[in-house]
Order: sequence, then structure tokens, then C-alpha cells
Amino acid sequence: MTLDQLRIFIAVAAREHVKQAASVLHLSPSAVSAAIQALEARHGVPLFERVGRGIRLTQAGHLFLAQAQTVLAQADAAEALLEELAGGTRGRLVLGASQTIASYWLPRHLASFRLANPEIELELSIGNSATVAEAVRQGRAELGFIEGEVQEPDLLRTQVARDAMVLLVAPGHGWGRKVNQAEITATPWVLREPGSGTRAVFETAMAARDIDPASLNLALELPSNEAVRGAVEAGLGATILSSSVAAPSLEAGLLRQVEFPLPDRSFYLLRAAKTRSSPAARAFMARLGVSVAQ
Repeated sequence: MTLDQLRIFIAVAAREHVKQAASVLHLSPSAVSAAIQALEARHGVPLFERVGRGIRLTQAGHLFLAQAQTVLAQADAAEALLEELAGGTRGRLVLGASQTIASYWLPRHLASFRLANPEIELELSIGNSATVAEAVRQGRAELGFIEGEVQEPDLLRTQVARDAMVLLVAPGHGWGRKVNQAEITATPWVLREPGSGTRAVFETAMAARDIDPASLNLALELPSNEAVRGAVEAGLGATILSSSVAAPSLEAGLLRQVEFPLPDRSFYLLRAAKTRSSPAARAFMARLGVSVAQ
């Protein structure tokens, strides 16, 4: 069993598709299939099963995936140590970021870092705050960027920015410039999914006003900021979004901001507490002004 076989297995498992994994890995589909077949044949354990025209992990495959991810994370840590000892400037940095950060805050920092470090390859995965934190904890991303709180003792958290939140409705919505508690509980809401930083801010803001979020009229729950913004523009209800997300629609007159006291939220950088940061990660953190003592 080789590390390359493990990388191929993890890539196929993440996408449940051989051709997509092959494209990401810059390999031929036949090479990817051969690596999976070699793993299965060597140990006599099927890792994938066919479902229609696709594939999915078997029960054994799910169990093996967790171990494979751990082994690769440890191997990457060992390689990072050697790179650091050698003082090399080449490498690969895997980042995870929530949607708001990935779309509106992080790109300029990625561009700046890339210009200064052209030999360091950057890879970014996007999810909600909960999935990003889990990716860093499991070693699938070395650095993560999320909004709001996360309770993970295995992770170090550093604030890197602040973000203003706004209450939004369509121009034709019945609310005035301000809103009271009765109007909040009566109107339909369009919200991000549980686990997102935006949803957490909304629920915290409601609870602070003695409003049970579960008692509100949830009209629609969507997995992206842009989908939420579009639904509210269409008049489906009210929402809370980052001011960065809302700005284009506010300027175009497609949304209207309602006065409502909302706390700013923090953008945080996450990293593993017990893993030595790679030279690439240390360089990226230094560019953000984050201590790289670890």
C-alpha cells in the first residue's frame, strides 16, 4: 500500500466518481481505477460498490477512509517538517473557508500571497463553518477560515477580521425602516443551513431578544448566501446576511436594509493545535499578521 494509492482512494471517495477524481489528480481514469483495484485485490476487501451509473463507498470503505485520512495527514506533517528543516520555499497549502469568507474576504489575500510565493500551490475547499472546522481537525485542510464560534479543543483559533451583519427584505416588503418583535415572529424567513456561521449569528441575535428561533416562520433554508439573497430579492421573506454579501443588491435597489441591532461577527483562522504548521502555512499566516510561533 502506497501513499499515492491512499490519495487516489480519498479523492475517489470524496467525489464518488473516478473521472472527476482523475481530473483533480491529473491522472488518467484507468490509472485511478487500477490503483483502487490494486488496493481491493491486495486485501480482498471491496471499497466501492456500483449504484446505477455511479459508485459509493461500502461499509468497509467508510471505515478505511477515516484511517487513510489520518495516515495521509501524518505523512504530510512529516514532509512539512523536512521542508521546514531544509528551509524550502516550495510546497502546497490546503485551505478551507466558509462561503462568505471564500467569496468576499479571502480572495485578495490569496492573490497577494500567490504573487509573493509563486512556487507554493494553493488549494481551497469551501463549506460552512462546521465542515471547515472538521476538515482542519481531520487534517484535510491545514488552515481554515470561519465565521463565529467553534468549540474544538484540538484547534487553535485566531481572529483575523470583523464582519457587519444586516437585516434584509425586498423593497416591497411590508416592514418599515424599523421592526418590532411581533413583526419578526410573523414574517417568513429565508435562512442559511444549520452549521453555517450566518445561521449561528441569526439564532444568537434572536435568542438575545428572547425569541426562540425554532418558533419563527422558516419559509426556506438554503445552502449558499447567493441563493438566500436571491430568494429574499424575490420577496419570499426576510433574512440576515453579511453586509459584503448584501452590498451589490442594496446598491442595485433589489434589497432594503431594515434597522435592527445586530452584533458584528468575527472571522477566525483555525489550525490544528498539536500539528506543526508547514512553511507554506507559516508564510500565509505571517502575511495575515498572525503569530507563527507554533
